[in-house]
Amino acid sequence: MSAEKIINDWKKNSFKNIYWLEGEEDYYIDMIMDYAEHKILSEAEAGFNLTVFYGKDADWAAVVNACKRYPMFAERQVVLLKEAQQMKDLEKLESYVENPLSATIFVVGHKTKTLDKRGRLYKLLKKSAEIFTSDKVKDYKLQEWIGEYVRSQGYKISTKAISLLDEHLGNDLNRIANEIEKLALNLKGKEGLPAGRQEITEDDIEKYIGISKEYNVFELQAAIAKKDLAKALRILQYYEGNPKAGPIQMVLPALYASFNKIYTVFGMKERTEAALKPHFYFNQFATRSAMEAINNYGYDGIERILLLLHHYNLKGVGVGDTGTSDASLMKEMVVKMIAAK
Repeated sequence: MSAEKIINDWKKNSFKNIYWLEGEEDYYIDMIMDYAEHKILSEAEAGFNLTVFYGKDADWAAVVNACKRYPMFAERQVVLLKEAQQMKDLEKLESYVENPLSATIFVVGHKTKTLDKRGRLYKLLKKSAEIFTSDKVKDYKLQEWIGEYVRSQGYKISTKAISLLDEHLGNDLNRIANEIEKLALNLKGKEGLPAGRQEITEDDIEKYIGISKEYNVFELQAAIAKKDLAKALRILQYYEGNPKAGPIQMVLPALYASFNKIYTVFGMKERTEAALKPHFYFNQFATRSAMEAINNYGYDGIERILLLLHHYNLKGVGVGDTGTSDASLMKEMVVKMIAAK
């Protein structure tokens, strides 16, 4: 069952006694928890019938006792246990899970990992609870997720703008959602476009999030692919003056991911633009950049770029180099990359 399905059921007043939310992706666990805390009960009901525990400070007996109380002046009560992975004696919830109170909605958020499926607690939950596993969005699905989330906020967004957000915000869905919501708030009622039909542009991202549309990892990778040394050095010069915009710890992994994906193209039978589009998830900018890199470097050149990225990543953490600045390391690396054939 998806997070959206759980919330839609709640909107229809369809509840189970226990919801166990677990997994590596915080975003969906937080979404369900937030709804449970603020929407299941009315404000008047919540005063008497909402109890929130945090795993680090929670005592299992207090949690069970809260769950066994009957609601006051309401049909049901809600008990939330957040950060359950930090709770001692978590397995002692088994007695309640085995025999839950029908008037209590008990929602547990167990982040970063999942329960051992061989354990008794998991087996009991499987019988009496709704278990929701929140998995990380795969890297190849992230741009699609960003596009869908933007549309859910009533906005359009270009493929290149999606790539900008993807490259700079990583796969932290909470952070991505917060930044998109901040954009949407700033663009509300933007002049010249009808309400609900605004488009998020690269200019908007630069203005409200602070990601430069010209000086970013996406443009750096494209400059290297084109062998445009002047542009690549301008971007690195910008990073030198704005260290937070392009720290070496962010730039090198992003470049490695891009060129490693291009490297895999050499295993394909056909290397036309049409054949590459699905490989790059129909991102036309990434596809064209890959074609340029393939034509300009060939197999040996891309392989050398990957080796240089690995070498300078080690230098960046002090292996074989303890005094060179990050900006100087990246400039040196890019010059060697563009010389690769």
